[in-house]
Amino acid sequence: MDNGASSYRRFLDGDDNGLVELIKDYKDGLVLYLCGFTDNILSAEDAMEETFVRLAVKKPKFSGKSSFKSWLYAIGRNAAIDHMRRKNKRRHENIEDYSALAAEEEELEKVFLVEERKIKLHTAMKALKSEHRQVLWLVYFEDFSISQASEAMGRSKHATENLLYRARLSLKAKLEKEGFVYEEL
Repeated sequence: MDNGASSYRRFLDGDDNGLVELIKDYKDGLVLYLCGFTDNILSAEDAMEETFVRLAVKKPKFSGKSSFKSWLYAIGRNAAIDHMRRKNKRRHENIEDYSALAAEEEELEKVFLVEERKIKLHTAMKALKSEHRQVLWLVYFEDFSISQASEAMGRSKHATENLLYRARLSLKAKLEKEGFVYEEL
């Protein structure tokens, strides 16, 4: 798998398979990252879809100043913010509908997080602040560098380093409280 820039370039040149490759390569990681941002897997999936729709329709220019993945995740974060704003404007949800969606959301999360250790880690991360979840997800699960994570999150490199340090301490404390010690922390 390349870094995505060549697939995007092919898509811009008229090859629709380039966009299909991008979706296939990045959709799962993007959904899980956005879930940490939105606290809701369904909203994260909507934001992920909106991200790829923006690529397909608006065809924003990728300058190459950052990695393609950082650029894509920044677009995803902006789509999630827009989605959350729209969702807050229409809070006319029926409680029964919300319960059904919550149950469906739990099932979707279990599909992604099958192994017991991953479930414990995910549960501990859900208890963290949103920005802590985001930076941990980007650096440890998506293998972003500090520079890439800072760009995707819209922060300075130094602020991201400090945030990552505090997030690791917070996650370690949560995991140890549950009697679980994760070696890499």
